[in-house]
This record gives sequence, structure tokens and C-alpha cells, in this order.
Amino acid sequence: MYNLRPYLEKIEQVIEKGPFKDDWASLANFRTPEWYQQAKFGIFIHWGLYSVPSFGSEWYSRNMYIQGSPEFEHHVKTYGPHKEFGYKDFIPMFKAEKFNADEWAQLFKEAGARYIVPVAEHHDGFQMYQSEISHWNAAEMGPKRDVLGELKQSFEKCGLTLGASTHRVEHWFFMSHGRDFDSDIKEPMQCGDFYWPAMKEPSNHHDLFSEPTPTQEFLEDWLVRCCELIDRYRPKLVYFDWWIQHSAVKPYLKKFAAYYYNRAAEWGEEVAINYKHEAFMFGAAVPDVERGQFAEMKPYFWQTDTAIARNSWGYTEGNVYKSAKGLICDLVDIVSKNGTLLLNVGPKPDGSIGPEDTAILKEIGEWMAVNGEAVYGTHVWRKFGEGPTLVKEGQFTDGVEKVFTFEDIRFTAKGDCLYATVLSWPEDGCVTVRSLAEADASRLPLFHGIIRDADILGFDVKPEWKRDEEGLHVCAPSVKTDKPVVIRIQLD
Repeated sequence: MYNLRPYLEKIEQVIEKGPFKDDWASLANFRTPEWYQQAKFGIFIHWGLYSVPSFGSEWYSRNMYIQGSPEFEHHVKTYGPHKEFGYKDFIPMFKAEKFNADEWAQLFKEAGARYIVPVAEHHDGFQMYQSEISHWNAAEMGPKRDVLGELKQSFEKCGLTLGASTHRVEHWFFMSHGRDFDSDIKEPMQCGDFYWPAMKEPSNHHDLFSEPTPTQEFLEDWLVRCCELIDRYRPKLVYFDWWIQHSAVKPYLKKFAAYYYNRAAEWGEEVAINYKHEAFMFGAAVPDVERGQFAEMKPYFWQTDTAIARNSWGYTEGNVYKSAKGLICDLVDIVSKNGTLLLNVGPKPDGSIGPEDTAILKEIGEWMAVNGEAVYGTHVWRKFGEGPTLVKEGQFTDGVEKVFTFEDIRFTAKGDCLYATVLSWPEDGCVTVRSLAEADASRLPLFHGIIRDADILGFDVKPEWKRDEEGLHVCAPSVKTDKPVVIRIQLD
């Protein structure tokens, strides 16, 4: 078993000497990195042991031990009794024989992404990187490759920024249902074992004081794993899932943040942490909305994380895919509201990225190659947009694709340009941007500036345009597309 004490002492020393202390008053001095605010679009990667059964979702390791669940029934039928074939027995099957980090990097760059966040350790407890804390990792077992290390090298060659996601804290309870019957999850277990600690799952995942409370032993192990991850790979972004909000985790979470921010200061790097709900004091990290968006523009920078597939973050044989158009509309809407989109891909167990994911990413990339100037490096305008379609606010609201109209327009700005992205281009090619109406006898205009010119990105056509008391009228009948169209408005 790994001796955590020297690393824990190192963590305390770094916090003691650095500018950030492990309290909210000090962590409030965090500033969102400029690179992050300019990037606007990233790729999330859920790839691990759970891709081997390719059934249900990335929560297979939990659900396969819940008696009566579809995963339980599938597991028994396909692999046999749990006491004879448990989750650990997928490790030799996880060979990643087609995994090519350079090919992944090239695809993500072609998609238009600027930062990439692989899941370094999911709830199942299998690390996708080389580690001294546990032998249950991809460098020593399964593929016997340092997946995160290979990705780091390939991403950096392509100019992509590396992040990392750790969902380790949920491992406290994730494998607990295997104790309810005769399975391979049983005592004795100790720190460092694959299934350890497999404690009783809370009936409410959002109970901040649920019991049994995570122990000091588990939380110190969690802290050291997280700090080893950043020391070994230096990701510029660390994403946490929801359970770090638990009351028992908070002291260790503050220590991690102080350590990470201090180490980044030593390295001369700008870094950030993603969190959900109220796990962090507001302003000490970057808030994230899972599978959802905000309805209005926010004065602070934020992130949506969602997936190409509606039903799962990891690869399954029954994945239901979103459309490229819908994802582009989401991206434009999010950016107009001061956000960034982290879009998830779930590779297959052999390390290849499926044709559906690949096609969608390339379609997004084709649009971004033409219209990226309305996304990258932009800032919000005085309003995020206009139009009749309401975007439902909150997490887990992306189950149904939104249907936008030609009146739904989103704004971004950069330099002397205002970008008006029409989310659904009309058949006749004529739109009116009502937020740019001139004054009439009864009111002053929202926009009181001078419009020098207007054109359309990506089309070799000069649109006709005029401005009056109804708005800015732009007409280009020859423009035919099922994707959003960006009107570039040059201002004096």
C-alpha cells in the first residue's frame, strides 16, 4: 500500500509557501485564465473500462451490481455470475489496440476544439494514467499504456490545451451494491484495493451530510491522487463531478485548489477548476452546467458540459446521437451568454472513435472553419440575442433538440465587428435584426452606433442590407444552408 504521508506533507508545504491558502477568502483571488475565456469550445473524453461491455452507460460498473437492473441481467446473461466474473475482469479485455493519440488530436483539432479534457479516473476507480498511488491503472494493466501521457504529447503538438477530469470522490459508494449479494466485491478490503471502500450509497446524491461520511483515510487518498495527477501531467483545467460538494470533502477540496493554484503559479501557467452546484465559493473556480445551459447572459464566465450522445457519456452499442446543427446552435447560444462548450466523445474499447462521433465532429469543424471568427476570442454584446425560442435553463435539459427559427439570432463582438448568428436561415434568405433598429419618434434605439457594412461569412455573395426603424434588414437569397449563418456587421 502506498504511503501517503510524504505527499500530504508536500501539499502542506506548497500551501504554506504559496500565494493561495486553503480558505475561501484566499481562493477568491482566483482569476479565470485568458486562454480559457478565448477558447470557447473543448472536447470531453469518457473512455475507460466501462467501454468494454458497451452497455447502458458509463455507470455500468455500479449498475451491473444492482440486482434486477438491465445491466445486472445483461451481465449475468453475457458474462456469467458476478462472483465468477466481476467488473475487474474487464481489465484484460480492455486492450485499446486501435488507440492512436495523434489521430485523436488531429480529429479534435479538425473539429475546431481548443482544449481537451480526458477523464483521468472515473467513478469506477480505474486510472487512465500512470500512477504511484494505485496499481489499478492503464499503464500497468489492460492496455499497459499511459493514455493520458500519450494524449498530452499529441495534444501539445497540435496546439491543444490539456485538461483532466477526476471523478474519484464518487468511488466512495460507487461499487457498494456488490456487497448486497454473492459477488466479487467483498471483505477484506483495504486502501488501494480496486473496489475499496464500496461504502453504502446515499439515497440522495445531493445530500450534503449523507452517511456513512467519507473517512479521513479515503479523503487523504483522494487528495493525493488529485495532486499526483496535476504534478505528473500539469493539466491547465481540472474538472470535478458533483460529489465534491459533500460537507466532508470541503476541507480537502480547498487544500487541492490551493495546491493546484500555487503549483500553477510556480509553473507560470494560468489554470482553472470546474465545479457544479455550490461545491466552490462563487468566484474561486469556474461553474459548470451539466447537460444544460443558462437562459440569459451571465456576468461571469461559465461552462456547459454535454455529450454527442443523448443517453450516455461513454460508448455503448445503442448510443442515440444529437445532430451537428443542434450542437452548433448550442455552442453559439452558450458563447453569446459568456460561456464555453465542453462536448463529450465516447471512444470504443479498442481506442477508435466511432463513425457517428467522427462525422458529427467533422461537420462541426467545417462550420467552425468558416465561422470561427464569430466564436473564438469574442466577447458578449449588450444583449445575448433575440427571437421567440426560449432556452430552458438548468442541468439535464438537453434531452430534446431545440427548434430555432430565422428570428432567433445570437450576438458576439470582437474588434470593430458585431456578429449576428442566425440560428435557422430562412428559405428566402432575408432576415431582420431587430436589436439594430434605428430610432423612431417614440424612442431611442438600443444601438445608437454607425453600421459601415454587413456581409455573410463563408458565402461568396454580397448581401443587400439597410437599416430602418424595424431593424437591420439583410437579404441574400442565394445563401442556402441548414446550418446557422453568421452576419458580420462592421461598425464605425
